[in-house]
Amino acid sequence: MRLNTARLEMLALLDSLGTVRAVAAALHLSPSAVSAQLAVLEAEARADLLQRVGRRVRLTAAGRTLARHARVILDQVKAAEAELRDLSGQPAGPVRLAAFSSAVRTLAIPLAARLRQAHPRIELEISELDPQASQPALRRGDCDIIVTADFIDGSTPLDPDVHTVALLADAVVLVTAQDQAGPDVPVDLADFAEAAWSVDLPGTYLSHLVTSSCRHAGFEPRVAGRFGSYELLLAHVEAGLSVSLLPELAVDGRYRVATRALREPLTRQVYAAVRSRSALTAATRIVLDELRDLAASRVRA
Repeated sequence: MRLNTARLEMLALLDSLGTVRAVAAALHLSPSAVSAQLAVLEAEARADLLQRVGRRVRLTAAGRTLARHARVILDQVKAAEAELRDLSGQPAGPVRLAAFSSAVRTLAIPLAARLRQAHPRIELEISELDPQASQPALRRGDCDIIVTADFIDGSTPLDPDVHTVALLADAVVLVTAQDQAGPDVPVDLADFAEAAWSVDLPGTYLSHLVTSSCRHAGFEPRVAGRFGSYELLLAHVEAGLSVSLLPELAVDGRYRVATRALREPLTRQVYAAVRSRSALTAATRIVLDELRDLAASRVRA
């Protein structure tokens, strides 16, 4: 049995993306070309990898098993290519990092600046990606490292094929305009029952966080603004038009706002993650180590 890596990549993508059409779009091929190559892969594997369901196909148990192995094989190939580039003694090559927006600003961009000085041959590519989307992207090989966070309600379980590295704890705080700061002591949300509130867009985690926390404190928040970016939300708060709840990483120091700890603390855990069975390149290991060190320095500060 000899398996072709290009066809293994197609199978792994089909497992992640779900349709032949999506695989074809990702690889800039026609759906018929992808289907033909997957048929060849079945012959190479001497196993039924696909089952037709209506006009679509889905992976059989054998197909899912081979797709898991395919991701490991493809990562091994990438690691071998990187190691050949690294024979100069200096780790080199691309590393793709995806992180949620506040982690891009506070962790990923400072990381890129640090790598430029210490490891100039490492090519760090940063993408903004919400926690809900980052784990599937990691699993299908769109990125090498993700920076993500567990939600306080535990609603996003980790994939068993994902290995995590704890970075820091991110406390949720009440955010007000500076002239509304009050004494620097933990606050009861019930004291803000009459305040106007800014929240994220409907259906998002942070929108739910404000609503559920206020209801737990015994009141329904009066929403004065819904914003899809922290910058707009903080500008609204800065102007004295509202208060809000945000993780500390999301509070941009460029805005004249004050933060107050909650009497009933809420915290989310921020972590990096890689595919657990993948062979990490030397460049990826360095990026992960530098990221962990950068997060630790924030904690010490």
